[in-house]
Amino acid sequence: MAAPAAACVWVLRCLLLLLSVTDGAAGEAAPGGDCGCSASRGSGDGREVAARRYSAAAAGGGWSAGRGPMVAIPGGVFTMGTDEPEIQQDGEWPARRVHVNSFYMDQYEVSNEEFERFVNSTGYVTEAEKFGDSFVFEGMLSEEVKADIHQAVAAAPWWLPVKGANWKHPEGHDSSIFNRMDHPVLHVSWNDAVAFCTWAGKRLPTEAEWEYSCRGGLENRLFPWGNKLQPKGQHYANIWQGVFPTNNTAEDGYKGTAPVTAFPPNGYGLYNIVGNAWEWTSDWWAVHHSTDEVHNPKGPSSGTDRVKKGGSYMCHKSYCYRYRCAARSQNTPDSSASNLGFRCAADTLPELR
Repeated sequence: MAAPAAACVWVLRCLLLLLSVTDGAAGEAAPGGDCGCSASRGSGDGREVAARRYSAAAAGGGWSAGRGPMVAIPGGVFTMGTDEPEIQQDGEWPARRVHVNSFYMDQYEVSNEEFERFVNSTGYVTEAEKFGDSFVFEGMLSEEVKADIHQAVAAAPWWLPVKGANWKHPEGHDSSIFNRMDHPVLHVSWNDAVAFCTWAGKRLPTEAEWEYSCRGGLENRLFPWGNKLQPKGQHYANIWQGVFPTNNTAEDGYKGTAPVTAFPPNGYGLYNIVGNAWEWTSDWWAVHHSTDEVHNPKGPSSGTDRVKKGGSYMCHKSYCYRYRCAARSQNTPDSSASNLGFRCAADTLPELR
């Protein structure tokens, strides 16, 4: 029968999640703790191949819809990573010199409006929709939805698997994106992001490209705008204020995601490059890096998880200090969550069709 099989899947995935968060979430809260940064489903190699095949075919139908403005990022050399890592187990170190060719980066995170155009144009079905569920932060859920959830992970009890949660229904069946069309699309897996970018004539940025873009022309700074989190008392990113995970005072104006145009852009004109929603990169995950100077690195040739950067509205210095340019985390390619989105890159501006 379907029910016992589904129950087994739930148990397996909860165990996988427990394994992924135990290292950072046990005991007292700490900057390297896990705010839901690594809620992963498991291996998804077959789905990755399918997504690439599907998106390549879909691209033939036209790219005019769903392509937001892109910013020209000048080539150059920068210091990637840091010699003063805040979360050592994430592989933020060592600092190393990296050369990056010029490229283009989406000025904004991909919005719900853009993703809806993609889906309407291609009929694409996200992995969260196929699985029938996705991970949602408990603080965003209605009491009705929470009443139907009987699974939880002790190491991260605020991170719940919600049936019916997907990009159209970010907090489950009783939610919608009607008033959030200009917010970042959420609950998109790495495979979903690849499908969208390919359809739009783009690609995901490498981790090096992403971090180079994040720094906005600055060297050895914590954030895209400098070392002070709130210069002159101004908020520059959508992150958690208050006590995580129990009280978000929303001093920056948002308890959940913000519009993709919110907050000041960095030196390259990129908005919300940290905070708001995690952003997928093309790299496989690894935590050991050479100090050798390199040109246009693309990460390991294989792996189990993909790198994501930037942190989200759930990040707080006391627990998940990952809204720094050098910070990083990972998920399996088929994972999705209510704080995970993306933006695209390109070697040249895609042609209008």
